[in-house]
Amino acid sequence: MAAAAASAGQTGAGKGSLKRWILLGVVVVLALGAVGGYLYLQQRKAAAAEADEGAEATQVAPVRKAPKRDAHVPPTYMPLETFVVNLADRDSDRYAQIGITLEFEDAKVADELKAFMPAVRNGILMILSHKTAADMLGREGKEQLAAEIAREVVRPLGIHIDAESETPASAARKKRTPPVYNPVQQVHFSSFIVQ
Repeated sequence: MAAAAASAGQTGAGKGSLKRWILLGVVVVLALGAVGGYLYLQQRKAAAAEADEGAEATQVAPVRKAPKRDAHVPPTYMPLETFVVNLADRDSDRYAQIGITLEFEDAKVADELKAFMPAVRNGILMILSHKTAADMLGREGKEQLAAEIAREVVRPLGIHIDAESETPASAARKKRTPPVYNPVQQVHFSSFIVQ
């Protein structure tokens, strides 16, 4: 009888320890779930903060407004060193030698741009090296090249002008957004040789 009571006690103790292990397992699972949820929320907060910083970074420079034009003050001209570049023609080796002068209404912008001259020259060289001789020989090609250069020159200043923003159809679509002012009024070619 004592043996039967001892075996009954062991069975009861086995059930009690099994319940403890199950309860301990449930507590551990809940704790891991809570920690995982906390880490997930922290990760989402960090991602949201990075997105906010990224949105602020895209708005590096405020939209510049056109300065009031004084008819008595002539525009400022900034001649650049002559560019000599190989063209992208596949059938033959061709190159272009192009002299460029930039026209600004405001002398302050010209002075500000001088600090970024290596980046400005690089941008212009990249544009020129992707052109073919046929792209640049006609008047329309030269006007398109001048527009591309005018957009590229102001990028180091934090001014990003889309090519589409200059077309009338895109202007009609974007009536709600103010146009971006480009301080480069004209791109003048002082020499243009394609060989």
